[in-house]
Amino acid sequence: MITIANPIYDVVFKYLMEDERIARTILSALLRKEITHVEMRPHEYTDGSTDGITVQRIDFGATIVENGSEKLILIEMQKTWLPTELLRFRQYLARQYRDTKNMTIGKHNEYALPMVMVYLLGHRVGDISEPVIYVQHEVHDYDGRVVTEGLPDPFIDSLTHESIIVQIPLLRGQVNTRLDRILSIFDQSNKDGSDAKLLHIDEGAYDTDDADLQRILLRLTGAAADDEFRRKMDLEDEIFSEIKRRNLEILERDQKLAEQKALLDKRQTQLDEQKTQIDEQKTQLDEQKTQLDEQKTQIDEQKTQIDEQKTQLDEQKTQIDEQKTQLDEQKTQIDEQKSLIRTSVKLFAEIGLTQEEIATKLSISMETVQQLLT
Repeated sequence: MITIANPIYDVVFKYLMEDERIARTILSALLRKEITHVEMRPHEYTDGSTDGITVQRIDFGATIVENGSEKLILIEMQKTWLPTELLRFRQYLARQYRDTKNMTIGKHNEYALPMVMVYLLGHRVGDISEPVIYVQHEVHDYDGRVVTEGLPDPFIDSLTHESIIVQIPLLRGQVNTRLDRILSIFDQSNKDGSDAKLLHIDEGAYDTDDADLQRILLRLTGAAADDEFRRKMDLEDEIFSEIKRRNLEILERDQKLAEQKALLDKRQTQLDEQKTQIDEQKTQLDEQKTQLDEQKTQIDEQKTQIDEQKTQLDEQKTQIDEQKTQLDEQKTQIDEQKSLIRTSVKLFAEIGLTQEEIATKLSISMETVQQLLT
């Protein structure tokens, strides 16, 4: 068994990938393509925030051999210990698409360098059980058939990219292929029981004739024995401990805030329910008031009708009274006329006029004269 520095640490990983031959070995195995030359881009950077320390990003320009000819591509490696927000990875990706240094002049136009994203994750991706997965694009026609004629094309390569995702927790002891043997240097199941900065590797699992693999092991063995590297790794541990502590505080704060929000939401729901009840009661009262107003209106209308009918009855009574007065006056006149006739009949009879003469003089019937004389 040999002891190597754990390349999950940023300082070790960067030291490892700064070796052009080692970078070419690891990237060739990951891309499954021959890389004739690889160069680390001018700078390695994070997103500039405090949380950015949880993600290490290194950019490479690599010359690969494809279909018998060489082609320059851009490889971006991102390594993280902790589960990281997807937004951060997307922001890094957006920077690459924006960066004018990633453009190249073609025969008739300016194109972007083809890009491959490599993610070394210290955590699993969902329920995917494969330790290494390749996300590649294909070109299809309307019927879903793969289009190959005219490809690869720089226009399409400028607007799409391929990704390689390595789930470090799933590497556990897999050394079936050369890529497995190379990636086994990240296998955290080989950590020293008391010192996570060190991994113990079975040297017998590696072909001693494979100079590239031996160079990787030699560089990591040297880093494990270097006091300065160990000090920097200790510093990373302190930083990540602080990040975990802070994240725990944030988590606890978020939980409290969530609980308070839940209480506020519950109280708000109760208030909303009370408001709804009050609104319903108000609606009922408004409906009752409307009904009462309608009933009052009906009563007022009925009262008006009754008043009108009373007025009509009063008018009719007045008319009847007037007619009765007229009748009384007419009766009085008739009675007066009858009295006058009676008196006249008696006078005429006393002076000796006959009944026929009296009837003729007074223009009345003989029966009336007889009745008046009786």
